[in-house]
Amino acid sequence: MRTVYCDHAATTRCHPEVARRVYEYLTEIYGNPSSIHAVGRKARKGVEEARAQVAALLGAKPAEIFFTSGGTEADNWALRGALEANRAKGNHLIITPYEHHAVLDAAEALRREGYEVTLLDVEPGTGIIRPEALLEAMRPTTVLVSIMAVNNEIGTVQDIAALCAAAREKDPDVIFHTDCVQAAGYIPLDVNRLGVDLLTISSHKIYGPKGVGALFVRRGFRFGRGLTVGGGQERKMRAGTENVPGIVGFGLAAEIAARELPRRAAHARELRDRFLRGVLAIEGVRLNGVDPFVHPELRHPGNANVSVEGVEGEAMLLRLDMAGICASSGSACTSGTLEPSHVLLAVGCSRDEAQSSLRFSFGEENTAEDIDYVVAEFARSVEYLRKLAAPGR
Repeated sequence: MRTVYCDHAATTRCHPEVARRVYEYLTEIYGNPSSIHAVGRKARKGVEEARAQVAALLGAKPAEIFFTSGGTEADNWALRGALEANRAKGNHLIITPYEHHAVLDAAEALRREGYEVTLLDVEPGTGIIRPEALLEAMRPTTVLVSIMAVNNEIGTVQDIAALCAAAREKDPDVIFHTDCVQAAGYIPLDVNRLGVDLLTISSHKIYGPKGVGALFVRRGFRFGRGLTVGGGQERKMRAGTENVPGIVGFGLAAEIAARELPRRAAHARELRDRFLRGVLAIEGVRLNGVDPFVHPELRHPGNANVSVEGVEGEAMLLRLDMAGICASSGSACTSGTLEPSHVLLAVGCSRDEAQSSLRFSFGEENTAEDIDYVVAEFARSVEYLRKLAAPGR
């Protein structure tokens, strides 16, 4: 059966060059990077080369990159590390209501520990954050602001540089973190232009291996120890033997992503627009988030999120899966839940609209022929499910 993978926001296929590099470090350069012998030194060299490659993708210095087990750990570390190290200033955290659960749930855990959390108002329909909304939410006790650069469900691109600059103008000491897990590889990132103190990325979203991510920590920034203790790894900031194969694979994936970013973004955008032109012609199908035909710069080039009137999203996914089409109803981290998307509710969708939504995210392996097949099967699935739900059946 034909398979068309349209869920690149959930994860990506490991790039062949990356897979070969990972295998090399699993089977040949297998030393512990903390060992001082030759095999260990080779492993350490691979880790440090990867650190430089990831830093280059972000316009950072290698010493500002700390490897983690993924984006979730990096987000948790960013929030907890910043707040715990700066208790003398205050206990207030500002986030958005449509962050990834790695930030939302970390913030909720901190709230239960006595920290104060404010959810910013977002623009209905698009989810865009206005600087004035951020400034209104800030207090003298605000320690940290955390706003994702690109939303993982509706693809909205925030102007992080403008938001960070506005926050700093009001309070030069406020700390700014951004989750760039979805942005990396498709949206140009430069930590100096953005002005942020902390930034999160993940390997498996940019055609690298799973189980590895990174947290950028600006040099000289007052920051707390990581979430694990018991070793001196990552310059005594994160205990535990490094995932060397994953890290070196991540490094190579970052190098390829930096080189291929313009082409990848253009390819994904062309496919996304082809898909939207097809499915939005179907009666009762509506776009969620920024209209990319009006404001292409405000939406991730590979993201399409639509709601289908009169059809359950889960039922559509099952029908599409039977046709070999892989899509999602939102974040992979919340799949299996019966609750509607918190992202869509945050931007003003009704519960019915949220529960009838589907996310398609396009990437390297997709072709124009794939998109035409997906649009045709999408239309057939909508027709079938609406007939099934029609009165009298």
